[in-house]
Amino acid sequence: MFKKAVLVALAVVIVANLLVAGVVSAAPPAQEELTYTVKLGDNLWTLAEKYLGSGAAYWAIVSATNTKGNEDETFASIANPDVIHPGWKLSIPSAEEAAAFLAARTAGAVTVLGVWGSGEIDKFTAAVAPFTAETGIEMQFEASREQVTVLNTRLAAGNPPDIAILPQPGLLVDLAKAGDLVAIDAFMDMGQLGEDYAQAWIDLGSYDDTLYGIWYKGSLKSLVWYSPAAFEAGGYEVPTNWDEMIALSDQIVADGGTPWCVGIESGVASGWPATDWIEDIMLRTAGPAVYDQWVSHEIPWTDAAVKTAWEYFGQIVLNEDYVWGGSTGVNATGFGDSPVPLFDDPPGCYMHRQASFITSFFPEGVTEEDYNAFPFPAIDAAYGVPALGAGDVVVMLKDTPQARAFMQYLVTPEPHEVWAALGGFLSPHRGVSLDVYPDPIARLQAETLAGADVFRFDGSDLMPAAIGAGTFWVGTVDYVAGEDLDTVLATVEASAVDAYAD
Repeated sequence: MFKKAVLVALAVVIVANLLVAGVVSAAPPAQEELTYTVKLGDNLWTLAEKYLGSGAAYWAIVSATNTKGNEDETFASIANPDVIHPGWKLSIPSAEEAAAFLAARTAGAVTVLGVWGSGEIDKFTAAVAPFTAETGIEMQFEASREQVTVLNTRLAAGNPPDIAILPQPGLLVDLAKAGDLVAIDAFMDMGQLGEDYAQAWIDLGSYDDTLYGIWYKGSLKSLVWYSPAAFEAGGYEVPTNWDEMIALSDQIVADGGTPWCVGIESGVASGWPATDWIEDIMLRTAGPAVYDQWVSHEIPWTDAAVKTAWEYFGQIVLNEDYVWGGSTGVNATGFGDSPVPLFDDPPGCYMHRQASFITSFFPEGVTEEDYNAFPFPAIDAAYGVPALGAGDVVVMLKDTPQARAFMQYLVTPEPHEVWAALGGFLSPHRGVSLDVYPDPIARLQAETLAGADVFRFDGSDLMPAAIGAGTFWVGTVDYVAGEDLDTVLATVEASAVDAYAD
């Protein structure tokens, strides 16, 4: 836990930093507080330079004037620091008062740029509230769906946020390569981090053996959803490996049912659900090292390891008895509509592989008692049960005492547990108690995510867009439609040669 004393230490460092940076003058003009009447041509920056020794101290004039204005209406009320008018009466504090104000203002906030929506921001704010209460450092969150553009613009202007929360590791690597990120391993307890995070998460937050990011929020894709009531009625047991899953599928067919619901239609993005299948399988048949080589195009798409993963996928989707609606239905069924037959009576299907978000597409009236999930099972025992998913990584762009304190808080269990209790959150932090998750499904997902020895980010999200959001998607649709697999893979490989060369 953070202590109140941390704020005192921060204030000392901040004042020193302000003096060094020239935000306040080490030897300010010898003047006391004064009242000033604005003249034509004045602006706050030049007034602050004249009376306080630094134009950047203009905020102290704004604060002092507005405070006076609350007591004496003859003083101006400044809403926009860029606009002041002749005749306005300003209060200019002493240089010492300005220094104290700016130190408190700097200590009072850490700026964070992310892509989350309002609901997520509200929960993150609640998770940060204990930090603010104990240190006095507030969080100012800026949300932008155009995060990359905003970051690049602000970096070019020399005004980046203190902290950014990135939705994928590729952006972390790009920023680290450009020298825009602050290395955090210099002030983190790396031994403790090694206990709290699987090595896979630390590797994902690193570039060139240097730690730049902490993974805060995760999501899990390696899940198979089912109806416990339907399984019980059929006498079916949850499979623990691929062979058992195929045997279960055969038994369901023999009993007159359809084992799988698979839908990969998604408009111009059709095919992306199939890529998740193939990525999960690739991790289980070729292992994480080969998976990484595939993602970075160190092996071609025509490699035997890649072809094998597609063929395992084909065992399910190309078997007309296995999938609801047959192979034609796989391509024609929207991914959000795909799980609906799980809850028909009798069931239209018994299993559906999809990420944790899919519960929001379950039919109205379906409750948490009506469904469960199991981890996508092992195929080759040598590779165990890896976890495929996504997440949000927190990075520093400005090395300030309050940004360091903020990062050190985020690696403790508390901010993870606060959001986990509110729902809609999975943490990769091993120190987070499973008891804080609001339901058994969330606990299962969190345990799988944090406990996986091998975690890999969604491969298609890491590939060049021409592949990961292009020919890979299209290739799966063609394969399900009956296109020869060698032809499909050769087509994707031809596009990959160009995409990775750019």
